[in-house]
Amino acid sequence: METVWMTAHYLALLAHHRISALSGSMLAGGTTRRAPRRDAGALSLEWIVIAGIVFAAAVAAGIVFNNAISAETSKLP
Repeated sequence: METVWMTAHYLALLAHHRISALSGSMLAGGTTRRAPRRDAGALSLEWIVIAGIVFAAAVAAGIVFNNAISAETSKLP
């Protein structure tokens, strides 16, 4: 259950940072806390490669699990 909460917290923080980067973190009176970063929402090549590796591993695991389940179900009467 801790993993679910950690994932939800991470996604909430990610959304908060992206929204604050887009809005410029407006305070009361129209002033900003900091200058908006133009690259705040940009994905770097490293993250794209990591996402590709994770996706490929998930597809491979799905294929392996599907084959294992199919082999076990064929043994059932």
